[in-house]
Amino acid sequence: MSLIERLQAARGGAGQPAESAEAGVGPQAAQEPPSSSPDAQSATLGVRVTAQAAAVAEARLADSEPNHGSVRASQALRELKEKASAELYDRVGSRITDSSMSESELGDYVRGELRGVVAEQQVPLTASERERLIDEIMDDVLGLGPIQRYIDDPSVTEVMVNRADQVYVERRGQLFATETTFTSEEQLRRVIDRIVSRVGRRIDEASPLVDARLADGSRVNAIIPPLAVNGAALTIRKFSREALSVEKLIQLGTLNPEMAELMQACVEARMNVIVSGGTGTGKTTLLNVLSGYIPHTERIVTIEDAVELQLQQDHVIRLESRPPNIEGKGAITIRDLVRNSLRMRPDRIVVGEVRGGETLDMLQAMNTGHDGSLSTVHANSPRDAVARLETLVLMAGMDLPLRAIREQVASAVNLIVHLTRLRDGTRRVTHVTEVQGMEGDVVTLQDAFVFDYGAGIDANGRFLGKPMPTGVRPRFVERFADLGIKVNPSIFGLHAGRR
Repeated sequence: MSLIERLQAARGGAGQPAESAEAGVGPQAAQEPPSSSPDAQSATLGVRVTAQAAAVAEARLADSEPNHGSVRASQALRELKEKASAELYDRVGSRITDSSMSESELGDYVRGELRGVVAEQQVPLTASERERLIDEIMDDVLGLGPIQRYIDDPSVTEVMVNRADQVYVERRGQLFATETTFTSEEQLRRVIDRIVSRVGRRIDEASPLVDARLADGSRVNAIIPPLAVNGAALTIRKFSREALSVEKLIQLGTLNPEMAELMQACVEARMNVIVSGGTGTGKTTLLNVLSGYIPHTERIVTIEDAVELQLQQDHVIRLESRPPNIEGKGAITIRDLVRNSLRMRPDRIVVGEVRGGETLDMLQAMNTGHDGSLSTVHANSPRDAVARLETLVLMAGMDLPLRAIREQVASAVNLIVHLTRLRDGTRRVTHVTEVQGMEGDVVTLQDAFVFDYGAGIDANGRFLGKPMPTGVRPRFVERFADLGIKVNPSIFGLHAGRR
């Protein structure tokens, strides 16, 4: 039986004789006596349309719904898609990688050629089925294959491919398994190669893991065998198409207006701020918001492993580290970029994340006239953030005594803003903490705001608590008055006349 015949037969319903399927009669209609009445003809037509829609819907079913499509229709459509894709590659050839064409021009060109390829297959498809088939092939050729729809879905914040046949997504802070799969390990590898090649990175057996980014700034991590035992794994943390504002974070409950007022004053007063938190807590998002308070008259240098920050100022220089080439040479580390940035006359240095010896160079920059620097660090609390900074400084390879390192941290860092991802999936600023200095051999910290966990949770499991002022006024507030920056004392839980 040909592809066209199998597709036609499958549309009639799984397990149904080909004669009934070609006649457009579903299982229920087949049990009823034939009738030539208009009502009966309308019912038969409705069954035919329903069967056709169900047969093709398999490839685009929502991940929360069970798969009710016909197996035979699915196989026939898959073969049709593979055949059309092969024919498209034969027609388009190397023009897919033509750098002289813009993304939109390339998309229009490939879509036009694809329409001709699908038309030549002479398979009976409705207009909606044809467009859906074309969209899926376009995703395979120019996009990210079966996960492209999750990249386009604004409700999805993260896409996790554990292996070719297992895909998870994150929505509203919760993980959900999907029915989406790649057709093979090879298809998954092609998608990974397409991503990393666009940003000048590579992934192969010699370099089996890579950090990259999508065109919209979304963070990508890929790892392949032999390191990934079950097959290639791909993780994409999506970034909002629009940079989140402080008003949006307040609306989401990430922070409150009092916190925002204090953090704005700290950035304007050129205080050094560290954003700490665990994986996926929103550190980079908050760093974007804080950087928005930097005056447009200042020169900003950003340093990242993979460019993610979305600064809105004009006077910004964006630096990105570089991995070694295939010969193991040519690597440019974050530490190299931090050192180089000091020669670029920066007013502010923004390091996307410190995770190694560059921490020492950053602290030294903070202590030698580059006030107002911002960065993030992985930690579980403000106290852990200080301990982690100490550990990262030791990774620089300098044989420094611990007390000297702590003095560097205490004198360089003024404020730690800590984010936590709560059990209900929300991301909250749970601590705004001042670094006061040293007492003996200990770095002293003082919370200005803490999250109230004691408020409990509601019927939906969402935390009812809010960030609360501790009633302690940070010492650095005195600097605000000298700089003409006004902060309402009431944000600390104090009355206006109280010192």
